[in-house]
Amino acid sequence: MEKDIKTVLAECGFSFKKKFGQNFITDKNLLLSIVDKADIQKDDTVIEIGCGAGTLTRALSAAAKKVIAFEIDTSLKPVLEQTLSGCDNTEVIFNDFLKVDLPGFEKQAGQYKVVANLPYYVTTPLILKLIEQSKQCKSITVMVQEEVAERLCAKADTPEYGAITAVIALRAYGEIVKRVPRTMFMPRPNVDSAVVKLTVKDGAISVSDPALYKKTVHAAFSARRKTLVNNIINCFSVSRADAESALTACGIDIKARGETLTPRQFAALSEHLKNFV
Repeated sequence: MEKDIKTVLAECGFSFKKKFGQNFITDKNLLLSIVDKADIQKDDTVIEIGCGAGTLTRALSAAAKKVIAFEIDTSLKPVLEQTLSGCDNTEVIFNDFLKVDLPGFEKQAGQYKVVANLPYYVTTPLILKLIEQSKQCKSITVMVQEEVAERLCAKADTPEYGAITAVIALRAYGEIVKRVPRTMFMPRPNVDSAVVKLTVKDGAISVSDPALYKKTVHAAFSARRKTLVNNIINCFSVSRADAESALTACGIDIKARGETLTPRQFAALSEHLKNFV
């Protein structure tokens, strides 16, 4: 790709679409840094979600064995034909990844790493789809809004800690690996961003019923001002005695609030709640 990306976009008559939350990365050093933080190796298959103008796609192509890029905006076809020229190990699929049959897709793809520059509106559903449904994903490295990054990687008993944090922690370890100012994007967004890496670690927190774990987590955060006991009573329709018994069995103070529990404590609590629900 010899032409400047702005020139290619202009020549192709491309216009940014707010509904897709499009903010492209043009800085080559940033692109290379994302690839490095994602730990892309020569034998890796990479799934990129939302390839945009293909700048990150091209950087991934140079580092990986194979890149499968998903893009929802078909008007980017002529742009990608230019920006990905010569990237023979790259396939672009014009489809919404959220609608992809993941088990079926993974039968063909095998093990892979995900890299994406995500618009806000798809961040949570996309990450949850991968965390809850994938059997082949080894890591997820995503560019998201900075405040979202803080939530994804938050520790228990902090303002940023929430249900999404605890649900992700069941299968992955999250860390913010890079802060990115808004000036690095085109067009410039109204907020700064950060790159989060989620490393999948199956079995790190053991639960016999993942659905019950998730329900327990969501119950705990259903009303932050209420105690965990009250939220458990309301969401599971159990008696106060049973709710307090489950907490006591896990060594949790019956006056505790949900946001103070670690993912491991949520796991233990969900196991004890099986006796009452």
